[in-house]
Amino acid sequence: MHWQELIQENITTAEELREPLHLSQQEFEDIRDEIEMFPMSVTNYYLSLIDPNDPNDPIRKMAIPSGNVIFTDGKLDTSGEHSNTKMQGLQHKYKETALILTTTECAMFCRHCFRRCLVGKESNEIAIDIDAVITYIKSHPYTSNVLLSGGDAFMLPTSRIAQWLEKTSCLEQLDFIRFGTRTPVTFPQRILSDPELLRTLEEFGRQKQIYVVTHFNHPREFTAESKSAISSLQKAGIVVKNQTVLLRGINDNPDTLGTLLKQVSSLGIVQHYIFQCRPVKGVKSRFQVPIVEGIDIVQKAMAMQNGLGKSADYTMSHVTGKIRILGKDANNNTLFQYKQAKDPEKIGHIFAKHLDGTETWLPDDLM
Repeated sequence: MHWQELIQENITTAEELREPLHLSQQEFEDIRDEIEMFPMSVTNYYLSLIDPNDPNDPIRKMAIPSGNVIFTDGKLDTSGEHSNTKMQGLQHKYKETALILTTTECAMFCRHCFRRCLVGKESNEIAIDIDAVITYIKSHPYTSNVLLSGGDAFMLPTSRIAQWLEKTSCLEQLDFIRFGTRTPVTFPQRILSDPELLRTLEEFGRQKQIYVVTHFNHPREFTAESKSAISSLQKAGIVVKNQTVLLRGINDNPDTLGTLLKQVSSLGIVQHYIFQCRPVKGVKSRFQVPIVEGIDIVQKAMAMQNGLGKSADYTMSHVTGKIRILGKDANNNTLFQYKQAKDPEKIGHIFAKHLDGTETWLPDDLM
């Protein structure tokens, strides 16, 4: 079955979960109520990875509403995305990168999503006019790469992906093109059932290097199907990178995170980031891990890796920039470093903060 037919069978209501997850009446009501605030959409493939007899199953937590979310805790724009929007669908926070929102659709609405105000909803924030975007990029010659995101860029029809690639791959100023997609994890059928997608990526990849940045968070997300999807992309000449979010109850212990990172490396996927979970509304109180605790988890997980597996940075995508979380100094202060910054003069700057152990984020008015 083609991916566009399969996606129509996604689970979107609490009623559809009653039987497969053995929901009690209270669980059903709680999930139903949360869906009214933040919609749910889960592929049948990803649902099949959940252990229905384990209410604390990590796969379940990433896909299914908990029913006890604190909606007033956190905010919807944690990285200043609105302030970085230069035209409809295009954000330009860092001078080298143009981030393009291509769609509001995702194969699955992850419960830890930081763009949940956008995903699965009608929006005027999506880039519709490709030519206008290209004109903007050309007028900013220091822009050296584009990130096609959303939503999930691979939820676009392949013909639309080809349009984006046709317009961007011929720009000499670009070093490479990136796609942000979680389909290898949540919906590998998008890749496996559409040979035209792979042909399109391979064709345009001959003109400009294409990267796919995906998002494995737990070892059990590596299945025969997901591995096959990754292999298919790699055979088409695509470099696959992974960014993991540190999540409470999912991968917040060294063994789980370390095992995940080892699996990433073993498949030839390049380590990208281990992200501190953002303080998003409905996410902050459920998934965030204190920074001090996160440092210990990441350092122990890194100790399990070989040299190639140690390349992921523990990082916070802050309103002022991407900030590496380095560790503790001799005075028990936590050290941070700007890896990227909205203000280019901050790039590389190291600073220290004394944390009491409960902080999960840094204030917006950091510097």
